[in-house]
Amino acid sequence: MKPLNLIYWIRFGLGIVAAALCTVYTILAGNLAQTDVKVFFSGVSLALLFYIATYYIIKLKFLYKVEKPSKLLTTGIGIYFFSWLVFWVLFFTLARVWG
Repeated sequence: MKPLNLIYWIRFGLGIVAAALCTVYTILAGNLAQTDVKVFFSGVSLALLFYIATYYIIKLKFLYKVEKPSKLLTTGIGIYFFSWLVFWVLFFTLARVWG
C-alpha cells in the first residue's frame, strides 16, 4: 500500500478514536445532558488538538516516504473530520441513551 493511502486510512481510524475521546470528555465534564454550542466547540477543539498531535507523529514516521512532505498535513483531513463527526454523534447518542 502506498504511504499516502495508508495515511488516509490511519486518519479514518484516528477520527474514530478522537470521537471516543470527545465522548468520554463530555461524560466526565458532566455535559451529557446538554446539547448546546459549548459542548460542540469543546468537541471540535479536542478533535483539532488530537489531529495536530497525531500529525507530528505521522510526520516522524512518513516524512521520507512521500514525494511532497506538505501532503502529510492535508492527506485524509476530510475523512478524519467526517469520521470524527459521524462517530461522535453515534457515541454521544449511545451515551445519552444508556446514561
